[in-house]
Amino acid sequence: MKNNALIRTTLGIVLAAVSAGLMTLAFPPFNLWFLAWFAMVPALLAQFRVLPPRVSSLAPAVFNGGWLWGYLGPVFAGSGTFMAYLPAIVFVIALVTDMSTRGFNERTGYRWFVPFGIVNWVGIEMIRIFLPIAGTWGFIAYTQHQLPWLIQPVSIFGIFGLSALLVLVNYALALLAMRVVDRRWSAVAGVPKLRAGIVRGWAVGAGAALTGWVVLSLLLYRGPAAPIARVAAVQPGASVIAASFEGQEEQVKALTTRMVDQTRRAAGEGASLVVWPEGALSFDPQAEDHLGLRGLASDTQAHLAVGYVVLEDEGLRNEATVLNPEGEFLGTFGKDHPVTFGGETSLTRGTYPVYDTPLGRVGTIICYDLDFTDTARKLARQGAQLIAVPSNDWPAITYKHYTHLVFRAVENRVAMVKADSGFDSAVIDPYGRVTALATEPEGGEATLVADVPLGHGRGTLNTRLGDWFGWLTLGGLAFFTVGRSWLEKRAAGPSRDA
Repeated sequence: MKNNALIRTTLGIVLAAVSAGLMTLAFPPFNLWFLAWFAMVPALLAQFRVLPPRVSSLAPAVFNGGWLWGYLGPVFAGSGTFMAYLPAIVFVIALVTDMSTRGFNERTGYRWFVPFGIVNWVGIEMIRIFLPIAGTWGFIAYTQHQLPWLIQPVSIFGIFGLSALLVLVNYALALLAMRVVDRRWSAVAGVPKLRAGIVRGWAVGAGAALTGWVVLSLLLYRGPAAPIARVAAVQPGASVIAASFEGQEEQVKALTTRMVDQTRRAAGEGASLVVWPEGALSFDPQAEDHLGLRGLASDTQAHLAVGYVVLEDEGLRNEATVLNPEGEFLGTFGKDHPVTFGGETSLTRGTYPVYDTPLGRVGTIICYDLDFTDTARKLARQGAQLIAVPSNDWPAITYKHYTHLVFRAVENRVAMVKADSGFDSAVIDPYGRVTALATEPEGGEATLVADVPLGHGRGTLNTRLGDWFGWLTLGGLAFFTVGRSWLEKRAAGPSRDA
Protein backbone atom coordinates (compact mmCIF):
# COMPACT_ATOMS: atom_id res chain seq x y z
CA MET A 1 0.00 0.00 0.00
CA LYS A 2 2.80 2.41 0.89
CA ASN A 3 4.57 1.67 -2.37
CA ASN A 4 1.35 2.22 -4.29
CA ALA A 5 0.76 5.57 -2.58
CA LEU A 6 4.36 6.62 -3.27
CA ILE A 7 4.05 5.69 -6.94
CA ARG A 8 0.77 7.59 -7.28
CA THR A 9 2.17 10.62 -5.49
CA THR A 10 5.25 10.68 -7.68
CA LEU A 11 3.23 10.24 -10.86
CA GLY A 12 0.79 12.94 -9.76
CA ILE A 13 3.57 15.44 -9.11
CA VAL A 14 5.11 14.65 -12.51
CA LEU A 15 1.77 15.21 -14.26
CA ALA A 16 1.27 18.53 -12.45
CA ALA A 17 4.79 19.57 -13.44
CA VAL A 18 3.99 18.70 -17.06
CA SER A 19 0.98 21.04 -16.86
CA ALA A 20 3.18 23.78 -15.44
CA GLY A 21 5.60 23.35 -18.32
CA LEU A 22 2.84 23.40 -20.93
CA MET A 23 1.33 26.56 -19.48
CA THR A 24 4.71 28.29 -19.34
CA LEU A 25 5.33 27.46 -23.00
CA ALA A 26 1.93 28.89 -23.96
CA PHE A 27 2.97 32.37 -22.79
CA PRO A 28 5.53 34.73 -24.32
CA PRO A 29 8.33 34.45 -25.19
CA PHE A 30 7.57 30.89 -26.35
CA ASN A 31 4.07 31.73 -27.67
CA LEU A 32 2.90 28.15 -28.14
CA TRP A 33 -0.63 29.45 -27.67
CA PHE A 34 -2.44 26.21 -28.50
CA LEU A 35 -1.02 24.56 -25.36
CA ALA A 36 -3.18 26.80 -23.17
CA TRP A 37 -6.30 24.95 -24.37
CA PHE A 38 -5.25 21.70 -22.66
CA ALA A 39 -2.34 22.62 -20.38
CA MET A 40 -4.40 22.07 -17.21
CA VAL A 41 -5.51 18.55 -18.09
CA PRO A 42 -2.53 16.57 -16.70
CA ALA A 43 -2.70 18.49 -13.39
CA LEU A 44 -6.46 17.96 -13.09
CA LEU A 45 -6.04 14.27 -13.85
CA ALA A 46 -3.39 14.11 -11.15
CA GLN A 47 -5.55 15.94 -8.62
CA PHE A 48 -8.75 13.99 -9.14
CA ARG A 49 -7.58 10.53 -10.20
CA VAL A 50 -3.89 9.85 -9.63
CA LEU A 51 -2.80 11.38 -6.31
CA PRO A 52 -4.00 9.83 -3.07
CA PRO A 53 -6.95 11.92 -1.78
CA ARG A 54 -5.08 13.22 1.27
CA VAL A 55 -2.38 14.86 -0.87
CA SER A 56 -4.50 15.73 -3.92
CA SER A 57 -3.87 19.47 -3.45
CA LEU A 58 -0.24 18.86 -4.38
CA ALA A 59 -1.38 18.94 -8.01
CA PRO A 60 -2.72 22.52 -8.11
CA ALA A 61 0.15 23.62 -5.87
CA VAL A 62 2.82 22.23 -8.20
CA PHE A 63 0.95 23.40 -11.29
CA ASN A 64 0.27 26.97 -10.18
CA GLY A 65 3.57 27.47 -8.42
CA GLY A 66 5.44 25.85 -11.30
CA TRP A 67 4.06 27.83 -14.19
CA LEU A 68 4.26 31.09 -12.25
CA TRP A 69 7.90 30.31 -11.57
CA GLY A 70 8.43 29.69 -15.29
CA TYR A 71 6.54 32.86 -16.20
CA LEU A 72 7.54 35.29 -13.46
CA GLY A 73 10.87 33.78 -12.43
CA PRO A 74 12.87 35.49 -15.20
CA VAL A 75 10.96 38.74 -14.66
CA PHE A 76 12.02 39.22 -11.03
CA ALA A 77 15.20 37.14 -10.92
CA GLY A 78 17.85 39.02 -8.99
CA SER A 79 15.47 41.84 -8.07
CA GLY A 80 15.88 41.27 -4.36
CA THR A 81 12.15 41.96 -3.81
CA PHE A 82 9.51 39.69 -2.36
CA MET A 83 8.05 39.40 -5.88
CA ALA A 84 10.71 36.78 -6.58
CA TYR A 85 8.98 34.55 -4.01
CA LEU A 86 5.47 34.83 -5.44
CA PRO A 87 5.50 31.36 -7.05
CA ALA A 88 6.41 29.80 -3.70
CA ILE A 89 3.68 31.81 -1.98
CA VAL A 90 1.14 30.65 -4.55
CA PHE A 91 2.32 27.04 -4.07
CA VAL A 92 1.52 27.21 -0.35
CA ILE A 93 -1.83 28.95 -0.88
CA ALA A 94 -2.96 26.34 -3.42
CA LEU A 95 -1.73 23.50 -1.23
CA VAL A 96 -3.90 24.70 1.65
CA THR A 97 -7.00 26.04 -0.10
CA ASP A 98 -7.45 23.07 -2.47
CA MET A 99 -7.27 20.38 0.18
CA SER A 100 -11.05 19.85 0.18
CA THR A 101 -11.72 20.37 -3.53
CA ARG A 102 -11.46 16.73 -4.53
CA GLY A 103 -13.75 15.62 -1.71
CA PHE A 104 -16.34 18.24 -2.65
CA ASN A 105 -16.46 17.06 -6.25
CA GLU A 106 -16.70 13.42 -5.28
CA ARG A 107 -19.52 14.09 -2.83
CA THR A 108 -21.46 16.09 -5.42
CA GLY A 109 -20.89 13.62 -8.25
CA TYR A 110 -18.78 16.12 -10.23
CA ARG A 111 -21.90 18.11 -11.10
CA TRP A 112 -20.07 21.34 -10.23
CA PHE A 113 -16.61 20.36 -11.42
CA VAL A 114 -16.55 22.63 -14.48
CA PRO A 115 -18.45 25.65 -13.09
CA PHE A 116 -16.36 25.65 -9.93
CA GLY A 117 -13.16 25.36 -11.95
CA ILE A 118 -14.13 28.35 -14.09
CA VAL A 119 -15.17 30.68 -11.28
CA ASN A 120 -12.24 29.62 -9.13
CA TRP A 121 -9.67 30.47 -11.82
CA VAL A 122 -11.33 33.54 -13.32
CA GLY A 123 -12.65 34.83 -10.00
CA ILE A 124 -9.10 34.83 -8.66
CA GLU A 125 -7.98 36.69 -11.79
CA MET A 126 -10.65 39.27 -10.97
CA ILE A 127 -9.34 39.63 -7.43
CA ARG A 128 -5.84 40.15 -8.74
CA ILE A 129 -6.70 43.32 -10.69
CA PHE A 130 -7.27 45.05 -7.34
CA LEU A 131 -3.75 44.17 -6.15
CA PRO A 132 -1.02 46.67 -7.06
CA ILE A 133 1.52 43.84 -7.16
CA ALA A 134 -0.45 41.76 -9.65
CA GLY A 135 -2.72 43.50 -12.15
CA THR A 136 -3.42 41.27 -15.13
CA TRP A 137 0.04 39.72 -15.27
CA GLY A 138 -0.21 36.02 -16.05
CA PHE A 139 -3.85 36.08 -17.17
CA ILE A 140 -4.32 32.93 -19.23
CA ALA A 141 -6.04 34.88 -22.03
CA TYR A 142 -2.75 36.62 -22.86
CA THR A 143 -1.56 33.35 -24.40
CA GLN A 144 -3.87 34.12 -27.34
CA HIS A 145 -2.51 37.59 -28.13
CA GLN A 146 -1.28 36.51 -31.57
CA LEU A 147 -4.78 35.59 -32.76
CA PRO A 148 -6.82 38.72 -33.55
CA TRP A 149 -9.38 36.55 -35.38
CA LEU A 150 -10.08 34.79 -32.07
CA ILE A 151 -10.04 37.52 -29.42
CA GLN A 152 -12.69 39.97 -30.68
CA PRO A 153 -15.45 38.96 -28.19
CA VAL A 154 -13.16 40.47 -25.54
CA SER A 155 -14.83 43.73 -26.60
CA ILE A 156 -18.02 42.30 -25.04
CA PHE A 157 -16.91 39.92 -22.30
CA GLY A 158 -13.57 41.49 -21.45
CA ILE A 159 -10.37 39.53 -20.97
CA PHE A 160 -12.15 37.48 -18.31
CA GLY A 161 -14.50 36.01 -20.89
CA LEU A 162 -11.64 34.52 -22.88
CA SER A 163 -10.03 33.22 -19.69
CA ALA A 164 -13.31 31.50 -18.82
CA LEU A 165 -13.51 29.88 -22.25
CA LEU A 166 -9.98 28.53 -21.94
CA VAL A 167 -10.72 27.09 -18.50
CA LEU A 168 -14.02 25.61 -19.73
CA VAL A 169 -12.26 23.72 -22.53
CA ASN A 170 -9.51 22.52 -20.18
CA TYR A 171 -11.97 21.21 -17.60
CA ALA A 172 -14.18 19.54 -20.21
CA LEU A 173 -11.13 17.77 -21.63
CA ALA A 174 -10.11 16.80 -18.10
CA LEU A 175 -13.50 15.15 -17.58
CA LEU A 176 -12.94 13.12 -20.75
CA ALA A 177 -9.50 12.07 -19.52
CA MET A 178 -10.91 11.09 -16.14
CA ARG A 179 -13.63 9.07 -17.85
CA VAL A 180 -10.96 7.12 -19.73
CA VAL A 181 -9.15 6.43 -16.45
CA ASP A 182 -12.41 5.29 -14.85
CA ARG A 183 -13.17 2.87 -17.65
CA ARG A 184 -9.68 1.35 -17.90
CA TRP A 185 -7.97 1.70 -14.52
CA SER A 186 -10.76 2.15 -11.99
CA ALA A 187 -9.11 -0.21 -9.55
CA VAL A 188 -6.01 1.96 -9.52
CA ALA A 189 -7.92 5.20 -9.34
CA GLY A 190 -9.94 3.97 -6.40
CA VAL A 191 -12.56 6.71 -6.69
CA PRO A 192 -16.23 6.85 -7.71
CA LYS A 193 -16.68 6.75 -11.46
CA LEU A 194 -17.98 9.67 -13.48
CA ARG A 195 -21.40 9.50 -15.04
CA ALA A 196 -21.26 9.45 -18.83
CA GLY A 197 -24.00 12.08 -19.04
CA ILE A 198 -21.98 14.67 -17.15
CA VAL A 199 -18.91 14.08 -19.28
CA ARG A 200 -20.89 14.14 -22.51
CA GLY A 201 -22.84 17.24 -21.52
CA TRP A 202 -19.77 19.32 -20.71
CA ALA A 203 -17.94 18.11 -23.82
CA VAL A 204 -20.84 19.23 -25.98
CA GLY A 205 -21.21 22.46 -24.01
CA ALA A 206 -17.53 23.34 -24.32
CA GLY A 207 -17.56 22.59 -28.03
CA ALA A 208 -20.63 24.75 -28.53
CA ALA A 209 -19.16 27.61 -26.49
CA LEU A 210 -15.90 27.50 -28.42
CA THR A 211 -17.71 27.39 -31.76
CA GLY A 212 -19.98 30.26 -30.79
CA TRP A 213 -17.04 32.32 -29.60
CA VAL A 214 -15.10 31.80 -32.83
CA VAL A 215 -18.13 32.64 -35.01
CA LEU A 216 -18.82 35.79 -32.99
CA SER A 217 -15.15 36.78 -33.19
CA LEU A 218 -15.08 36.43 -36.96
CA LEU A 219 -18.22 38.53 -37.24
CA LEU A 220 -16.74 41.26 -35.05
CA TYR A 221 -13.37 41.13 -36.76
CA ARG A 222 -14.55 42.97 -39.86
CA GLY A 223 -15.47 46.35 -38.48
CA PRO A 224 -16.44 49.52 -40.32
CA ALA A 225 -13.84 51.58 -42.15
CA ALA A 226 -12.03 54.01 -39.86
CA PRO A 227 -9.87 57.11 -40.33
CA ILE A 228 -6.17 56.33 -40.63
CA ALA A 229 -3.46 58.12 -38.66
CA ARG A 230 0.27 57.89 -39.27
CA VAL A 231 1.92 57.60 -35.88
CA ALA A 232 5.40 57.01 -34.51
CA ALA A 233 6.98 55.53 -31.41
CA VAL A 234 10.45 56.75 -30.44
CA GLN A 235 12.67 54.22 -28.64
CA PRO A 236 16.06 55.79 -27.84
CA GLY A 237 17.71 52.55 -26.71
CA ALA A 238 18.15 53.14 -22.97
CA SER A 239 16.28 54.51 -19.96
CA VAL A 240 16.49 58.25 -19.54
CA ILE A 241 15.00 57.90 -16.04
CA ALA A 242 17.77 55.54 -14.93
CA ALA A 243 20.49 57.68 -16.47
CA SER A 244 19.07 60.82 -14.86
CA PHE A 245 18.72 59.29 -11.38
CA GLU A 246 22.25 57.92 -11.64
CA GLY A 247 23.61 61.35 -12.53
CA GLN A 248 24.79 60.32 -15.99
CA GLU A 249 24.23 63.71 -17.53
CA GLU A 250 26.16 62.97 -20.72
CA GLN A 251 24.02 59.93 -21.44
CA VAL A 252 20.86 61.88 -20.69
CA LYS A 253 21.95 64.55 -23.15
CA ALA A 254 22.79 61.96 -25.80
CA LEU A 255 19.46 60.16 -25.39
CA THR A 256 17.34 63.31 -25.52
CA THR A 257 19.27 64.58 -28.54
CA ARG A 258 18.65 61.23 -30.17
CA MET A 259 14.90 61.41 -29.47
CA VAL A 260 14.73 64.84 -31.08
CA ASP A 261 16.48 63.45 -34.17
CA GLN A 262 14.17 60.43 -34.25
CA THR A 263 11.16 62.72 -33.99
CA ARG A 264 12.29 64.76 -36.96
CA ARG A 265 12.87 61.61 -38.97
CA ALA A 266 9.45 60.19 -38.07
CA ALA A 267 7.75 63.46 -38.96
CA GLY A 268 9.67 63.46 -42.21
CA GLU A 269 7.99 60.13 -42.95
CA GLY A 270 4.61 61.69 -42.34
CA ALA A 271 3.93 60.91 -38.68
CA SER A 272 1.31 63.26 -37.23
CA LEU A 273 1.73 61.92 -33.67
CA VAL A 274 5.08 61.01 -32.13
CA VAL A 275 5.20 59.26 -28.75
CA TRP A 276 8.22 59.45 -26.42
CA PRO A 277 8.95 57.00 -23.55
CA GLU A 278 8.06 57.25 -19.89
CA GLY A 279 10.35 59.66 -18.10
CA ALA A 280 11.90 60.89 -21.32
CA LEU A 281 12.47 64.18 -19.48
CA SER A 282 13.46 64.81 -15.87
CA PHE A 283 11.57 68.11 -15.79
CA ASP A 284 8.08 69.35 -16.60
CA PRO A 285 8.23 70.64 -20.19
CA GLN A 286 5.14 72.76 -19.54
CA ALA A 287 7.17 74.76 -17.01
CA GLU A 288 10.68 74.44 -18.45
CA ASP A 289 11.25 73.98 -22.16
CA HIS A 290 14.95 73.11 -22.04
CA LEU A 291 14.78 71.06 -25.23
CA GLY A 292 12.72 73.48 -27.26
CA LEU A 293 9.81 71.07 -27.64
CA ARG A 294 7.49 73.85 -28.79
CA GLY A 295 9.82 74.60 -31.64
CA LEU A 296 10.17 70.90 -32.41
CA ALA A 297 6.40 70.46 -32.63
CA SER A 298 6.13 73.54 -34.82
CA ASP A 299 8.98 72.48 -37.11
CA THR A 300 7.65 68.94 -37.55
CA GLN A 301 3.94 69.86 -37.56
CA ALA A 302 3.39 66.83 -35.37
CA HIS A 303 1.71 66.24 -32.05
CA LEU A 304 4.17 65.08 -29.38
CA ALA A 305 3.12 62.80 -26.53
CA VAL A 306 5.92 62.99 -23.96
CA GLY A 307 6.44 61.23 -20.64
CA TYR A 308 8.39 63.01 -17.91
CA VAL A 309 9.12 62.70 -14.20
CA VAL A 310 9.59 65.36 -11.54
CA LEU A 311 10.99 64.43 -8.14
CA GLU A 312 9.48 66.48 -5.33
CA ASP A 313 9.72 66.32 -1.54
CA GLU A 314 6.43 64.43 -1.31
CA GLY A 315 7.34 61.89 -3.97
CA LEU A 316 7.37 61.45 -7.73
CA ARG A 317 5.25 63.12 -10.37
CA ASN A 318 5.17 60.63 -13.21
CA GLU A 319 3.22 62.36 -15.97
CA ALA A 320 2.56 62.58 -19.70
CA THR A 321 1.47 65.55 -21.77
CA VAL A 322 0.53 66.15 -25.38
CA LEU A 323 1.91 69.12 -27.30
CA ASN A 324 0.26 70.27 -30.54
CA PRO A 325 2.01 71.81 -33.58
CA GLU A 326 0.91 75.27 -32.43
CA GLY A 327 3.09 74.87 -29.35
CA GLU A 328 0.17 74.36 -26.92
CA PHE A 329 0.32 71.79 -24.15
CA LEU A 330 -3.10 70.17 -24.10
CA GLY A 331 -3.09 68.82 -20.55
CA THR A 332 -1.49 66.50 -18.04
CA PHE A 333 -2.05 62.84 -17.18
CA GLY A 334 -0.61 61.44 -13.96
CA LYS A 335 0.31 57.74 -13.93
CA ASP A 336 -2.72 55.87 -12.63
CA HIS A 337 -0.98 52.73 -11.35
CA PRO A 338 2.49 53.47 -9.97
CA VAL A 339 4.71 50.46 -9.28
CA THR A 340 4.20 50.67 -5.53
CA PHE A 341 6.04 47.42 -4.81
CA GLY A 342 9.08 49.09 -6.38
CA GLY A 343 8.65 52.20 -4.23
CA GLU A 344 7.17 54.39 -6.97
CA THR A 345 4.64 57.11 -6.27
CA SER A 346 2.43 59.21 -8.55
CA LEU A 347 1.37 62.45 -6.92
CA THR A 348 -1.00 63.58 -9.69
CA ARG A 349 -2.89 60.39 -10.43
CA GLY A 350 -6.67 60.44 -10.77
CA THR A 351 -7.44 62.53 -13.84
CA TYR A 352 -8.01 61.10 -17.31
CA PRO A 353 -7.90 63.84 -19.95
CA VAL A 354 -8.75 63.16 -23.59
CA TYR A 355 -7.72 65.75 -26.16
CA ASP A 356 -9.46 66.80 -29.36
CA THR A 357 -6.89 66.96 -32.13
CA PRO A 358 -7.09 67.08 -35.94
CA LEU A 359 -6.09 63.42 -36.09
CA GLY A 360 -8.74 62.31 -33.57
CA ARG A 361 -9.38 62.14 -29.82
CA VAL A 362 -6.13 61.27 -28.07
CA GLY A 363 -5.39 60.19 -24.51
CA THR A 364 -2.37 58.90 -22.63
CA ILE A 365 -1.61 56.19 -20.08
CA ILE A 366 1.81 55.31 -18.67
CA CYS A 367 3.56 51.92 -18.55
CA TYR A 368 2.10 49.90 -15.62
CA ASP A 369 -1.33 51.38 -16.38
CA LEU A 370 -1.53 49.04 -19.37
CA ASP A 371 -1.46 46.03 -17.01
CA PHE A 372 -4.85 46.98 -15.55
CA THR A 373 -8.17 47.06 -17.35
CA ASP A 374 -9.56 50.26 -15.86
CA THR A 375 -7.28 53.10 -17.00
CA ALA A 376 -7.63 52.66 -20.77
CA ARG A 377 -11.36 52.10 -20.23
CA LYS A 378 -11.75 55.45 -18.47
CA LEU A 379 -10.23 57.20 -21.49
CA ALA A 380 -12.38 55.21 -23.93
CA ARG A 381 -15.51 56.24 -22.03
CA GLN A 382 -14.57 59.83 -22.85
CA GLY A 383 -14.32 59.07 -26.53
CA ALA A 384 -10.62 58.32 -26.94
CA GLN A 385 -9.79 56.91 -30.36
CA LEU A 386 -6.06 56.55 -29.83
CA ILE A 387 -4.04 56.14 -26.65
CA ALA A 388 -0.35 56.97 -26.42
CA VAL A 389 1.57 54.79 -23.96
CA PRO A 390 4.99 56.00 -22.79
CA SER A 391 6.75 53.15 -20.98
CA ASN A 392 10.03 52.26 -19.29
CA ASP A 393 10.41 48.48 -19.24
CA TRP A 394 13.30 46.16 -18.45
CA PRO A 395 14.82 43.31 -20.48
CA ALA A 396 12.94 40.41 -18.88
CA ILE A 397 9.53 41.68 -19.99
CA THR A 398 10.47 42.58 -23.56
CA TYR A 399 8.31 39.88 -25.12
CA LYS A 400 5.53 40.02 -22.52
CA HIS A 401 4.55 43.60 -21.79
CA TYR A 402 3.39 44.92 -25.17
CA THR A 403 1.06 41.91 -25.53
CA HIS A 404 -1.13 43.32 -22.75
CA LEU A 405 -1.90 46.32 -24.97
CA VAL A 406 -3.39 43.99 -27.58
CA PHE A 407 -6.22 43.31 -25.14
CA ARG A 408 -6.60 46.90 -23.96
CA ALA A 409 -7.05 47.86 -27.63
CA VAL A 410 -9.70 45.20 -28.32
CA GLU A 411 -11.49 45.74 -25.01
CA ASN A 412 -12.13 49.38 -25.91
CA ARG A 413 -11.71 49.51 -29.72
CA VAL A 414 -8.91 52.07 -29.55
CA ALA A 415 -5.55 52.27 -31.28
CA MET A 416 -2.46 52.07 -29.06
CA VAL A 417 1.04 53.48 -29.56
CA LYS A 418 3.61 52.25 -27.02
CA ALA A 419 6.99 53.96 -26.93
CA ASP A 420 9.49 52.27 -24.64
CA SER A 421 12.90 53.44 -23.49
CA GLY A 422 14.74 50.54 -25.03
CA PHE A 423 12.98 47.20 -25.18
CA ASP A 424 9.46 46.90 -26.61
CA SER A 425 7.65 49.55 -28.62
CA ALA A 426 4.53 48.77 -30.63
CA VAL A 427 1.69 50.19 -32.68
CA ILE A 428 -1.57 48.26 -32.27
CA ASP A 429 -4.87 48.80 -34.04
CA PRO A 430 -8.37 48.63 -32.43
CA TYR A 431 -8.67 44.94 -33.42
CA GLY A 432 -5.49 43.88 -31.68
CA ARG A 433 -3.35 43.67 -34.81
CA VAL A 434 0.25 44.67 -34.21
CA THR A 435 1.06 46.94 -37.16
CA ALA A 436 4.60 47.79 -36.03
CA LEU A 437 6.84 46.25 -33.38
CA ALA A 438 10.37 46.63 -32.05
CA THR A 439 11.54 44.08 -29.45
CA GLU A 440 15.12 44.45 -28.24
CA PRO A 441 15.80 42.23 -25.19
CA GLU A 442 19.36 43.56 -24.98
CA GLY A 443 18.14 47.14 -25.37
CA GLY A 444 18.21 48.96 -28.67
CA GLU A 445 17.14 52.00 -30.60
CA ALA A 446 14.08 51.97 -32.85
CA THR A 447 11.82 54.44 -34.58
CA LEU A 448 8.47 52.94 -35.48
CA VAL A 449 6.34 54.72 -38.08
CA ALA A 450 3.05 53.11 -39.06
CA ASP A 451 -0.42 53.82 -40.37
CA VAL A 452 -3.08 52.70 -37.91
CA PRO A 453 -6.88 52.92 -38.05
CA LEU A 454 -8.39 54.89 -35.19
CA GLY A 455 -11.09 53.65 -32.89
CA HIS A 456 -14.60 54.91 -33.48
CA GLY A 457 -14.66 56.73 -30.15
CA ARG A 458 -17.81 55.02 -28.88
CA GLY A 459 -16.12 52.35 -26.85
CA THR A 460 -17.61 48.87 -26.52
CA LEU A 461 -19.98 46.99 -24.25
CA ASN A 462 -16.95 46.16 -22.15
CA THR A 463 -16.07 49.87 -22.05
CA ARG A 464 -19.53 50.76 -20.79
CA LEU A 465 -20.06 47.89 -18.34
CA GLY A 466 -16.50 47.42 -17.17
CA ASP A 467 -15.28 44.05 -15.95
CA TRP A 468 -18.82 42.69 -15.70
CA PHE A 469 -17.90 39.13 -16.58
CA GLY A 470 -15.12 39.17 -14.02
CA TRP A 471 -17.58 40.34 -11.37
CA LEU A 472 -19.93 37.53 -12.42
CA THR A 473 -17.26 34.90 -11.84
CA LEU A 474 -16.27 36.53 -8.56
CA GLY A 475 -19.89 36.20 -7.46
CA GLY A 476 -19.79 32.55 -8.49
CA LEU A 477 -16.64 32.02 -6.45
CA ALA A 478 -18.32 33.59 -3.43
CA PHE A 479 -21.33 31.29 -3.93
CA PHE A 480 -19.18 28.16 -3.94
CA THR A 481 -17.21 29.41 -0.96
CA VAL A 482 -20.23 29.93 1.29
CA GLY A 483 -22.60 27.38 -0.26
CA ARG A 484 -20.38 24.34 -0.57
CA SER A 485 -21.96 22.42 2.31
CA TRP A 486 -25.45 23.20 1.00
CA LEU A 487 -24.53 21.85 -2.43
CA GLU A 488 -23.15 18.69 -0.85
CA LYS A 489 -26.39 18.15 1.09
CA ARG A 490 -28.42 18.55 -2.08
CA ALA A 491 -26.28 16.11 -4.00
CA ALA A 492 -28.08 12.88 -4.80
CA GLY A 493 -25.05 10.79 -3.96
CA PRO A 494 -21.80 9.56 -5.42
CA SER A 495 -21.48 9.30 -9.20
CA ARG A 496 -22.27 5.98 -10.80
CA ASP A 497 -21.25 4.72 -14.16
CA ALA A 498 -23.99 5.03 -16.77
